[in-house]
Amino acid sequence: MTTWNLKGTKHHVLICNGSSCMRKGGEEATQAIRNEIEHLNYDTFIHTTRTRCNGRCKDAPVVIVYPEGTWYKEVTPEVGSKIVHQHLAGGCSIEDHIIYQYEQEGFRSPKETDCIEGVSKPIKRSV
Repeated sequence: MTTWNLKGTKHHVLICNGSSCMRKGGEEATQAIRNEIEHLNYDTFIHTTRTRCNGRCKDAPVVIVYPEGTWYKEVTPEVGSKIVHQHLAGGCSIEDHIIYQYEQEGFRSPKETDCIEGVSKPIKRSV
């Protein structure tokens, strides 16, 4: 197993490879993102990781970009290429594919979205 030296890494891209995402083209999206990063010689400052389920199966395939904290939905190979060129290289997110964006108060959804809200996590009360 490889241990990467991540010094100089500016972005970490988490690509969901859970079963729902894989059924909806997650492997193709994964390869498109990784191929584009390699083609542009960006692999020294962009690190990618395949993940298991990220809990947004209705929005599959899902890609998460850090440190910004941007969650993308329905990532096709074409959308994956846009994420590399526009977001990672250009600093502009792909607005029509955002599920969540991190801000000071936490994650927020875009005002206009067709994504389901999802199930809220229960509030734990101290005894």
